[in-house]
Order: sequence, then C-alpha cells, then structure tokens
Amino acid sequence: MSYSYPIDETYWSKEEIIDVVNFYSMVEQAYESGVKQDELLLAYTRFKQIVPSKSEEKQLCSQFEKESGYSCYRTVNQAKSAASGEKISMK
Repeated sequence: MSYSYPIDETYWSKEEIIDVVNFYSMVEQAYESGVKQDELLLAYTRFKQIVPSKSEEKQLCSQFEKESGYSCYRTVNQAKSAASGEKISMK
C-alpha cells in the first residue's frame, strides 16, 4: 500500500478515525481477498454515522478511489444487493 487514507484529523476523534480506516480497509479486502457482506455493511453504517453528509462521503470516497483504485460506491452497492453473510469479492 503506497497511498494514504483520506481522513479528517481536525474534526474526527481517534475512535472515529479508526472506524473510517476500518471501512476503507474492508473495501480494500473486497478487492484483494473478499470480505463478508454483513461486516462490510456494518463498517459502512459506522462510516455513515461519522460522515452523514452525502457530498462529504462522495468527496472522501472519490479521493480514496483516486489514491487506491478501489471504489467504495461499487463495493457497498454490491454488498447491499448480496445475500446476508455472502462473501463480497470485487476481483
């Protein structure tokens, strides 16, 4: 990994930063090895509690995709349409 996660250190607490990084990490796992649907959606729910603004979410996820090549949007959409407990793989 030769990129950094888009985080807001000025407004987010240490716990919130950890939770946002966890969400980005789950998206990475979906591309690299697969991740359980329910775990990804739980991480996304927590991400949305920290980043409730749709425009801020789009900005952060766009920045993450530009850095990593991994799409939060496509990954979460696939997880939402998958059966509960199914493994999400974006390969």
